[in-house]
This record gives sequence, structure tokens and C-alpha cells, in this order.
Amino acid sequence: MFRQKKYLKKDSQYIYEFIDHHPFATFVLQGEELLATHIPVLIKGTPEKFQLYGHIAEANEQYKFLKDGLEALLIFHGAHGYVSSSWYKDINISTWDYSAVHVNVKLKLQTREELEQSLQKLIARFEKDQKCPIHYEDLPKDMVEDHLPLITGFWCEPTKVQAIAKLHQGFDKDDVHSVSRHLEARQDPLSSKLSENLNKEHGTDH
Repeated sequence: MFRQKKYLKKDSQYIYEFIDHHPFATFVLQGEELLATHIPVLIKGTPEKFQLYGHIAEANEQYKFLKDGLEALLIFHGAHGYVSSSWYKDINISTWDYSAVHVNVKLKLQTREELEQSLQKLIARFEKDQKCPIHYEDLPKDMVEDHLPLITGFWCEPTKVQAIAKLHQGFDKDDVHSVSRHLEARQDPLSSKLSENLNKEHGTDH
């Protein structure tokens, strides 16, 4: 990951919470060529020592390369967006603000029991806020039995963690406020979240 010093994020709590809040990751590994899949990946443990886990379908072209000890890369994406130079007091270069965490990992394949436990946690995580949640144990047993052999779960042990938040560090407060206002004016969730991140980084209000 290319990271200028002023954009680095090294705080373990920040990284842990970022991954937890942005679980839909890009899963990259080396097969006969570089292969990538977009999958939910959950985190467990502590900010100082955590483990990640996910699964893919056996129909996925990545599947045949899965094995214990395989190196892979997980990319977690935060809000991002284009920033026009017209938003500044003075002419400057347009840019793109964003945040991301890259985690290099080594894989360990899950047992069937571990896979089931992981699926229970995955479903519980995303069903808890639903009006009428459907949990793993609510699924028809024959459906589960048909589905489980078609997916493979894996643990991801981090070997390297890098984080970045490029949020107009080094700009004066007037330009930061202007960028925030223009992002909000787009009236889309991604831009609004980016504006929120920008203000949080600079300790400012809209």
C-alpha cells in the first residue's frame, strides 16, 4: 500500500474498529494469476491480537488454491470520493479522499464445525438489526446440509497490517469545511460518510 506519512493510521483500536465497521472485503490470492473475490470477512479477538475469518464457494476459481499456510491479502474499504479543486479558496490539484486497511494473512482451513460456527456468527451479525431476523438455526436443516459441502471456510492469521486515511490532512480549516459542505451537498450516503470521516479527523463540525 502506498502511504504518505501524514495519512498513516497505526492505532490498533482504529484498525480493529475500521475492519469491524467495513466487513465487506476484497480477498486477493495468487493462483495461476492474481485472483480476487468480494466477500464478508469478520474479525474477532482484540485490537492487539485479532483473527479474521470468511468463506468462499467451491465454484469460485480461488477455491482450488486454498490450503493451509497460503498467503493472501484482505482489503477493507472505507468511504471515498472525488474532491474538486474548485472547492478550495485558492487553485489547487483535485484529489480523491479515502480510507482503507490492508491485511496480509496466512490461511488455515476450517473444519465443518468451525465453518458452521462462523456462519452462525456471520448471520447473527447482519440479521440482528432486521425487523424479522432469520438466524442460522431457523434455516431448514436439509437446506443447510445441501449448502455446507459447497462452501469452504478459513481463518486468516494477520502477518502485516497497513492502514491509511487520506482526509485532507495539512489543509487549513476553511478548505476542510468547504470540502465537507460540498460532499454533503451531493446528498448520497457515501459522500456523507466521507464528510463525517473528514470532520472526525480534523475535530470539526460541519
